[in-house]
Amino acid sequence: MTFAGSILLIVVGAILRFATHVHTKGFNLHTVGLILMIAGVIGLLIAIWQWAVWSRRSRESEVVVDDRRERPPRRY
Repeated sequence: MTFAGSILLIVVGAILRFATHVHTKGFNLHTVGLILMIAGVIGLLIAIWQWAVWSRRSRESEVVVDDRRERPPRRY
């Protein structure tokens, strides 16, 4: 899950949790909003962790320098 997807889940969950006043029988929108917010926070933590791991790998990658020089052609 990406940063944007996680933030989207948090926003939609917060809207369902705090901005709705609809009461349904057998289906609680406030609980669904809370579940979406928790899933968004977990997704955001995973995205941050993956970003940190991938950026560390790119910094640790080995740089190969080709230091060979061309020799002049041999004349026989």
